[in-house]
Amino acid sequence: MTTHILKLCVGVDDVADLAAWQARTLRNHPAPFHQTRMVPKRRDDVLDGGSIYWVIKGVIQVRQRIVDIREIIDRTERRACELVFDPELVRVEPTPKRAFQGWRYYKPEDAPRDLADTQVDAPPELLSDLKDAMVW
Repeated sequence: MTTHILKLCVGVDDVADLAAWQARTLRNHPAPFHQTRMVPKRRDDVLDGGSIYWVIKGVIQVRQRIVDIREIIDRTERRACELVFDPELVRVEPTPKRAFQGWRYYKPEDAPRDLADTQVDAPPELLSDLKDAMVW
């Protein structure tokens, strides 16, 4: 059963900032990735079509398909994990999310829908406010 991961995108101001950060990563790596300490125990479920949903400035704004999960030993000789992503950033319906530590499993039925290409490109804060006001 497909399972997603929810993660705070710390140090990033918006989706364009995330895209630029990942573009810099691609200069030295074949795919964008994120290193984390904990290896998902539900690895097979995540790799069965799962995505990482990025929380940027308190709002879930974008997702990326997870294409691999690698167990590694980091430079401090500790066991760690690399979540490897498809480079495509898929915008989703802006959904407010409170801060949390680390990452969380995210059920497909709880995940925000992808935004259609035809929808208005407005700031995520405005879209979130409209959704809260039930105008979305």
